[in-house]
Amino acid sequence: MSSDRRKFLKQLGSTVVLSSAALSSFAAKEDHERRILQAAKRISPNDKIRIATIGMGIMGFNDTRTALGCPGVELVGCCDLYTGRLDHAKELFGANIFTTKNHHEILDRKDIDAVIIATSDNWHSTMAIEAMHKGKAVYSEKPMVHYISEGLAEIKAQQETKAVFQVGSQRVSSIAFQKAKELLKEGAIGQINSIEASFNRQSALGAWQYTIPLDASSQTVDWARYQAKEKLKLPYDSNRFFRWRNYREYGTGVAGDLFVHLLSGIHFITGSKGPSKIYSIGELAYWKDGRNVPDVMNAVIQYPDSKEHPAFEVSLRVNFVSGDGEHSSTKITGSEGVMDLSDENGFTIRKHKMSVAPGIDGWDSFTTYTGAMQKALMEEYNKKYSAADQQEQTPAGVTYAVPEGYNTSHEHFANFLDSVRNGTPVVEDAVFGFRAAAPCLACNESYFQNKVIHWDAEKMELKEGKR
Repeated sequence: MSSDRRKFLKQLGSTVVLSSAALSSFAAKEDHERRILQAAKRISPNDKIRIATIGMGIMGFNDTRTALGCPGVELVGCCDLYTGRLDHAKELFGANIFTTKNHHEILDRKDIDAVIIATSDNWHSTMAIEAMHKGKAVYSEKPMVHYISEGLAEIKAQQETKAVFQVGSQRVSSIAFQKAKELLKEGAIGQINSIEASFNRQSALGAWQYTIPLDASSQTVDWARYQAKEKLKLPYDSNRFFRWRNYREYGTGVAGDLFVHLLSGIHFITGSKGPSKIYSIGELAYWKDGRNVPDVMNAVIQYPDSKEHPAFEVSLRVNFVSGDGEHSSTKITGSEGVMDLSDENGFTIRKHKMSVAPGIDGWDSFTTYTGAMQKALMEEYNKKYSAADQQEQTPAGVTYAVPEGYNTSHEHFANFLDSVRNGTPVVEDAVFGFRAAAPCLACNESYFQNKVIHWDAEKMELKEGKR
């Protein structure tokens, strides 16, 4: 316990109740300070981790910067299929780094300890399995698979090779989500029964109409390598390469890109292994630019009663043309309160408990009876229920915010690097990553096939056949 916290508690005395918000604030600060002290310790040459990034798009560059922001990390190489991104990697990280368009040349290097896989979704699983068999630790961008059928093979590869493997849904490393998990388990909002979670956007860039370089062509892009896994070989298309999220062949749509963040957080907080039933609807409402995935999607997902949690339902929504602008929200509703998480940096809890008495008068059939009957009913009601029983309860809420300067993405990478160095468990392993990704990919299956998808969360397989 920090000296400041001891002093604060001592000053309160024994007759003052410390608010949940204050407790949360101190706990967050202490956890943050503990991480800073750990990160600040001297890293010996033997502790240095040499990394390479495969896929130098938006997430590739961001992940690389974040990893290099952790102590004792050295960038050895970068792989991308577009020449300009390799040139830019040398501009940012040094002319001496190794660059290539062939990811096997990265995996074959003995001086690389770990790889970041930030390619289009269709290559995640293939490259991760290859990397683990080459003895590399793997940080895989989400979703860890392109198809549900890839998941068990990737989990098996991790278990056989014992490689360190972490999926990149950073919110599961947030101390805010850790605190939310603790409070939910302690009964802060009663028994959970439903969750509403959404991502809204209202911009061309937010809807994946990314800028395409002026020199984009089959001469600067290794198009053959890009679509090597595709059965149908198409002629070069800049949109399909630089805006790959818009196409089922290479990406997983709004479900795989954004639903998976929401479900990762939900699974972490609730301890859930996954749902049993998934149904989604959607449409291409606005961004009709040749994409073959919807820009608005809604899903209803049913979680059965389990040893981890009572039964509850989840409503997921992504809207790329929302008048609400850029906004994310997760609202967990329980029998005695609501937990609101706007992002991974904090949350609020509002509490409300029903009165013991069921109520009388108001919006009630009570007023439709005779005056004599109303009087008799009221007298009986007041005899049966005390004034306290008739009173609704609104206990004090909770506000939790991470400390200033706290960065969840940095924390997620720090957890991964701790595992590489010390063998400590990762926060988002292959099993957790697949259990979060599979229901999201099932949302796509439901949308395109217009049917309910049944999922076995324990066995991690579709109940009506695998795909």
